[in-house]
Amino acid sequence: MKQKPSDAGMWNPELSRRRFVQGLALGGTAAMLGGIVKPAWALTSPAQPNAMSGTEFALEIAEMPVDYTGTRRLATAINGQIPGPLLRWREGTTVTLRVTNRLRVPTSIHWHGILLPADMDGVPGISFPGIAPGQTFTYRFPVKQSGTYWYHGHSGFQEQTGVYGPLVIEPANGERVRAERDHVVMLNDWTDMDPAHVFALLKRQSGYFNVHQPTVPEFLRDASMLGLRGALRERAMWNRMRMNPRDLIDVTGFTYTYLMNGATPAGNWTALFKPGERVRLRFINGSANSYFDVRIPGLKLTVIAADGQDVEPVEVDEFRIAVAETYDVIVTPQDDRAYTIFAQSMDRSGYARGTLAPRPGMEAAVPAMDPVPILTMADMMGAVGESARSADALNGIGCADERPKQDAKGRVAGRAQDARAGNGCQRDRSGHAGMSGMDMSSMHDMHGMRGMDMPGMVRAHHARTEYHNPGVDMLMDWPRTALDDPGAGLRGNGRRVLTYADLHTIGGSLHHGEPAREIELHLTGNMERFMWSFDGVKFSDARPVHFPYGERLRIILCNDTMMNHPIHLHGMWSELESPAGGFQVRKQTVNVQPAQRVSYRVQADAPGRWAYHCHLLYHMEAGMFREVVVA
Repeated sequence: MKQKPSDAGMWNPELSRRRFVQGLALGGTAAMLGGIVKPAWALTSPAQPNAMSGTEFALEIAEMPVDYTGTRRLATAINGQIPGPLLRWREGTTVTLRVTNRLRVPTSIHWHGILLPADMDGVPGISFPGIAPGQTFTYRFPVKQSGTYWYHGHSGFQEQTGVYGPLVIEPANGERVRAERDHVVMLNDWTDMDPAHVFALLKRQSGYFNVHQPTVPEFLRDASMLGLRGALRERAMWNRMRMNPRDLIDVTGFTYTYLMNGATPAGNWTALFKPGERVRLRFINGSANSYFDVRIPGLKLTVIAADGQDVEPVEVDEFRIAVAETYDVIVTPQDDRAYTIFAQSMDRSGYARGTLAPRPGMEAAVPAMDPVPILTMADMMGAVGESARSADALNGIGCADERPKQDAKGRVAGRAQDARAGNGCQRDRSGHAGMSGMDMSSMHDMHGMRGMDMPGMVRAHHARTEYHNPGVDMLMDWPRTALDDPGAGLRGNGRRVLTYADLHTIGGSLHHGEPAREIELHLTGNMERFMWSFDGVKFSDARPVHFPYGERLRIILCNDTMMNHPIHLHGMWSELESPAGGFQVRKQTVNVQPAQRVSYRVQADAPGRWAYHCHLLYHMEAGMFREVVVA
């Protein structure tokens, strides 16, 4: 493990691994008992008693002491609990929510995935000014949809400190899929550190929380597989890029305790069932920065909804849930025994855990976490890397410091807001391309591939702002486009893992006809400096993106980084397309894997100002955020 800086705040090398992973059996929310806080809807949830239903709701945001790890801290809670109360609405009604701020700073609530008027969306500085201390803001809007959603703060780092809760909307005509039991399973991450300090540490040393570093035994294993020269070359490749092949997520179980419905793994949140019953589990990833790989050993999971929208049922063993996504699954346990609901973090640094059981107090074995994932050539090089097996293929990666081609008027060739064709960065005379700060002179040319059309591959078009930019350390010229990759750590694990290619929204697209315009945006960053942006421009320097009202357009996202990014467009549906351009699935948050290109259609039918951002909280705060104006 790396030595941490002396000013790291809470770092104590004597703390056991169990404290970080397991947490305390008690340590969440609800009633205060002698200064110790008891979990909210943590121990059992036959009816999830803290649910609020109807059309009138009163919510209060205030500080509250919690203790998840043996260290008492102040959290930011809604109605005295974390997560906040489960809100139950009904499609076709109008809801009124009065939110009172008892904090010393402004606050807000955003209704994630809900179609509503822009001034009700709850994003300070975009859709409203925020809720001042001591004030009450009234949200009122019609409910036009059904399904599983959630709500959370959009002010500073309050989402990390507890401002979040689940939301279930009953369909006007009843549920499509029958189930005898219905449980919400909300996943979150908690840190004892001040989130502002977490952010400062990431800015100072982006890999501060990454405890997974390549080891000598692994080098010896690679040498046995690749030969000494191949192992040395692979290690040298990562060193030249100043990247770690295990750098999957910024904040890890080094500081996070992972929660399931407000309970730590030791707290063992439990959902009840009777053998033979169909049980609906509504999974919500309400974490600030964590991806989870979810499975229930001994049970098949039938996925029936994604981001609140019904999909054609698909049976899997496991699914990865990105930050802000929701998945509804049906399980049918036949045996009179307990089952573990296991949600391991993507980087395998910890897990959330609960139990599905016939009776309270039962437990099942908790599986060991899978091996730490290692990023592959596909994660680094996109479509080129899917077939490449050595560092010789690195020339498929673009160079952030090379000069883009320009036309006679000085414009970047083929790259405007609605560009459909163009070129990436130029190569030098030898044909080499690389990344900023790298010596790529020893790499071989890819046989002139930059000037060729590669069958089955789509060339990306980079904006002028991505070049000569200290905030961009990598350009992806040939991103991969397939949707059937489960991601690093899940490939070939012997289990049937859900992918976007498996998801098909029932009923198809809400709107028909080809988009009139395309907008290509690149997810960019400098991992070493912890700088994140769209097209190399952070939010504070960016102009709004304009969607003419009523226009149907295609959004193309190209991930030029080696990290996953869950991208959320407020106020409108994102209708994800297949690689062939057909309708795939309707979502509110679209995860874009490393070196991947995705496209989705948007109907600009919601006038106003809207937020558009990466849902990794620290990436959003660092600049991966845009304002979208529909007018």
